[in-house]
Amino acid sequence: MKLIASDKSFYRKTLNLAIPITLQCLITTGVNMMDSIMVGALGETSLSAVSLANQFINIFSFACMGLGQGSSIMASRFWGMQDKDALKRTISISLRYAFGLAMIFTIVTFLAPEQLMRMYIDDPGVISEGVRYFGFSTYCYLFWGLSLVGSNILRSIGQASVPLFTSCLAFVSNVGLNYIFIFGKLGLPEMGVAGAALGTLIARILEFTATFGYLFLADRAVRYRLRDVFMPVRHLNREFFKVAFPVVVSDSLYGFGNNFIAMITGQVGAQFVAAYSITTVTQQMSSVLTQGVAQSSSVVIGHTLGRSGPEKAKEEADAFVGLGVIVGVAAAGLILVLAGPIISIYNISEETADIAQQLMYAIAFIILFRAINSILTKGVLRGGGDTRFLMVADIIFLWVASIPLGYLTGVVIAAPAFIVYCALRVDEILKCVLCFVRLRSGKWIKSISAE
Repeated sequence: MKLIASDKSFYRKTLNLAIPITLQCLITTGVNMMDSIMVGALGETSLSAVSLANQFINIFSFACMGLGQGSSIMASRFWGMQDKDALKRTISISLRYAFGLAMIFTIVTFLAPEQLMRMYIDDPGVISEGVRYFGFSTYCYLFWGLSLVGSNILRSIGQASVPLFTSCLAFVSNVGLNYIFIFGKLGLPEMGVAGAALGTLIARILEFTATFGYLFLADRAVRYRLRDVFMPVRHLNREFFKVAFPVVVSDSLYGFGNNFIAMITGQVGAQFVAAYSITTVTQQMSSVLTQGVAQSSSVVIGHTLGRSGPEKAKEEADAFVGLGVIVGVAAAGLILVLAGPIISIYNISEETADIAQQLMYAIAFIILFRAINSILTKGVLRGGGDTRFLMVADIIFLWVASIPLGYLTGVVIAAPAFIVYCALRVDEILKCVLCFVRLRSGKWIKSISAE
């Protein structure tokens, strides 16, 4: 394997995409962290409620990210081919499906917020706070879903700086508005968890407006306009389902899997839920560079396959594995350094802090495998169009290994938090090995046609 690429343009292309994506992920993580800290100041009940409510919202997030990344696979390939008509039709298909998904989740959340919370926990106080949080969060789906798809499309054509700008806008507005609404500043009433949801809703609206304002009015590369949303796409639908639909299924099932994991943590106890919610922010923070490299690798591989062919793409794929090893080691070190200071920020009991510390050590161990796994599954193999294989791998390891082992260690045996987390994320280790074998086989490169 050639783990270091000799072509300097490879690193230049990767950095031009990875840096804005990484910064965007870091900003998003910063928003989540500030939300968590502000809500955490209200107490463990509020913190647990928001964390569990967001588990359901994250199902939608994963589905839309899958839709956006699935369409990005096709868009990157068509951009490499310079087939702009097929690229426009790909954008139209993805926006229509995103709208449909948003409507489904909006209706379900509006009609049954209490039932959704009861899926995760039986604590009446946590359920009540979660229902309040859902009050405004219900209306976030449409704006957030379309923004996620739009951001992925812009990255696939090399416009990664635009999603970065919109994320900066969302960060500033979300943090500021959440502070005002949660704690009742500027003469407004103190809204608690409902204020956190309202601030997030307004931030999502601003993010959506900026993203599509640029795509519809300012972009000159593709010249996609509002009227193109309604263009005929039937002849491309089959290819979209072949390439993008497995990504949607894979990421959606991953989101559902995370919800089952949240249900398991809810059965372990409220202290475990609070500790787990603290580590969630740390996981996101330590994974931002991995996400940046993974998402940029998908675009770079797609462009290369569209312009230069499979041999060049294989060389770049090997180099991305080398980057994955470096990023994994760096992320593990970052977690170990930041664990103590981050836990000390929160207003939690000594027992909850001890659980959080154990979870931090477990995350540092798993992140070594997750870094390589993410770059292969979310980047290289996905960019090559090998989405069906990845869908099967996600289903098998998450649902056959991680969830049963997590339930066994967390609920049945009541093992220490370190062991419970490692069991819940054993799929990261298994997929890392399998996907590496798949990479070496060369079977991950698939053809994509606009016909």
